[in-house]
Amino acid sequence: MKGFCERAVASDFSSKTLTDTSNRSPTSLTSDPGISDSSENKASHSDSPAYEVHAKQNGWTAAVKKAVAIGSMRRLQERVLGSTRTGISSSTSDIWLLGVCYRISQESSGDADTSNGVPAFERDFSSRILMTYRKGFDAIEDSKYTSDVNWGCMLRSSQMLAAQALLFHRLGRSWRKPLQKPLDREYIEILHYFGDSEASPFSIHNLLQAGKAYDLAAGSWMGPYAMCRTWETLARFQRVVTDLEDQPLPMAIYIVSGDEDGERGGAPVLCIEDASRHCCEFSRGQADWTPILLLVPLVLGLEEVNPRYIPLLRATFMFPQSLGILGGKPGASTYIVGVQDEKAFFLDPHDTQPVVNISRDDVEADTSSYHCNIIRHISLDSIDPSLAIGFYCRDKDDFDDFCLRASKLADESNGAPLFTVAQKHNLSKPVSHSESSVSTDGLQHDDSFGVVAMSDAEGHAHEDEWQLL
Repeated sequence: MKGFCERAVASDFSSKTLTDTSNRSPTSLTSDPGISDSSENKASHSDSPAYEVHAKQNGWTAAVKKAVAIGSMRRLQERVLGSTRTGISSSTSDIWLLGVCYRISQESSGDADTSNGVPAFERDFSSRILMTYRKGFDAIEDSKYTSDVNWGCMLRSSQMLAAQALLFHRLGRSWRKPLQKPLDREYIEILHYFGDSEASPFSIHNLLQAGKAYDLAAGSWMGPYAMCRTWETLARFQRVVTDLEDQPLPMAIYIVSGDEDGERGGAPVLCIEDASRHCCEFSRGQADWTPILLLVPLVLGLEEVNPRYIPLLRATFMFPQSLGILGGKPGASTYIVGVQDEKAFFLDPHDTQPVVNISRDDVEADTSSYHCNIIRHISLDSIDPSLAIGFYCRDKDDFDDFCLRASKLADESNGAPLFTVAQKHNLSKPVSHSESSVSTDGLQHDDSFGVVAMSDAEGHAHEDEWQLL
């Protein structure tokens, strides 16, 4: 049952054509059956004056389509994601972007943040690192894939989250992309880590290699849980082959889920003892605590997010430790970085750009393809219920602050938390959502992570038993 929900989504998505389309005609993705002519129709009507007029009209249509649909992947993405909007609406509600609040109130105030909210938000948003589809990189292992168009959006979304963690760690949350060169060396080195070649530690090539145990493969889509475990595996490998002081990801990783295989139900438990153990292992026993990246893969519904979780998801962006959400629509992942009212602001990996590999010391490099000035948003309640939330804690005090905030949020969840916090695993007390731990087969299951009986998962699930990773 490992990765049950993800394989179900992946198998459905992979039944469609998931091949590299970088060499296809752009109009093939946006053709309209009501406009296009088949070759048979052209042959049978080629002598007709009406056909000549129609052909000219089609010629104009094709020309317009070619001009407009150079970004045909954008058209395809919008069909999958649904309509998205750009810019900031007229709402005067606060915007939360990865733990920072921007006040958009129109009322006059001496507060600098209030009067300068929109420009400050826009600069912060455009300073976040963007990862998109790329074309023209070296083939991935023995495959013929030199582009990740149509299948690599979850990989790119996860790269964005990891890149923000590195930015926060090395340059701080207040860092903004410099307006002039030379650029920050630490910033350039972070971009180098995500280059599209095996030489870059967090490249798409190395992620796919690390994710083989979770059925990751070039040309196929993957879900949030498998993606989180893949980062854990890749970080562990880098830890082995790299000296401690030269770690490209200088932090422990803790995947907060029901159990090692992600199969059990109930709200996952963040165990403080486990977090401490991960830090100790990362430091090779040299420190009691280290910076830590927390990844929380969740399934918050079947076809859509259960509305009771929307306020909780929104609240996570108010945490100073927030790294956003890997989420989107089925088969179309995005990186959600902020919220305002019911809107979710996101960075979109679905644009296709030529491959760029930046040297780690090139402070004069052109990094424009790693940033976006277009602010896109979708309705928070329209995202896929299968998602992953990220948090970065710089030290033990920061982690303790996060635990206090997470515990308070769980207490305010009316019995349906996203996740809970505990000092250690409690095998005698269930942590599922006030449901009995006795399954319909009459057997008592391990209560530590709130097991959901299969009979419930197959069509009779109670409202709170959503955690089927």
